[in-house]
Order: sequence, then C-alpha cells, then structure tokens
Amino acid sequence: MTLAFGDLIGFAAAFLTTASFVPQAWLTFRTRDVSGISLGMYSAFTLGVALWLLYGLSLGAWPVVVANAITLALALAILVMDVNDTAGVSTLAISGLTVSAVPEPGQWALLLAGLAGVGTLAR
Repeated sequence: MTLAFGDLIGFAAAFLTTASFVPQAWLTFRTRDVSGISLGMYSAFTLGVALWLLYGLSLGAWPVVVANAITLALALAILVMDVNDTAGVSTLAISGLTVSAVPEPGQWALLLAGLAGVGTLAR
C-alpha cells in the first residue's frame, strides 16, 4: 500500500496535533482538576472537533477522521469532567442517563468499535 505525499503530510499533522493534546488530557484525568478550563471555550472546541470529524468523514479523509475521533473522545471526557465540576457532582445525569467523568475501558472499546463501523460504512 503506497500513500500519496498529501496523505503522509496529513497523517503526520494528525499525529502531531493529537499527540500534543494527550499529555494535557492525561494530566486532567489523573488530577481531575478542571478549574483552569473555560466551559464555554471547551464546549466550542469540542463542537469544532466534532464538526471536523464529520467533515473528514464526508471527504473520506482518514487522517482528519482518525485524529479528530481520538481528540473528540478525549475532549468529551474532559468536557464532562468540567460540567461535573461546575455542577459540583461526580457524575452527570440527564433523564436517567448517567455518564461517569472518565470513560471505563468498555466504553472506550464501544467507541472504537463504533468508529470502525462508521469507517467501514464510509468506504
């Protein structure tokens, strides 16, 4: 399988931008400190990442899809932690649905399976 030069640049950019986000996300998960995160900014950021993901899917641009799927998962987890911190609760409950601040391994597996399914359907 030979990748085009543009795809190589896209994967390199996707790797670097996503990898640069991971240490901050890990620190936030480990310390559970979201006091320095603006809820409004992080909400807009998360929505923007979700829209980039949809855009990548519509184009079939896999570097964009992969990078934004990973970043969206991390950003959503941090956003839920920020909402919980603002509300002063350890979980977020919406109409009987409870979301923990940090996804369990089974939830990550389900997310990855769903992304694989979307990727398969988009082909």
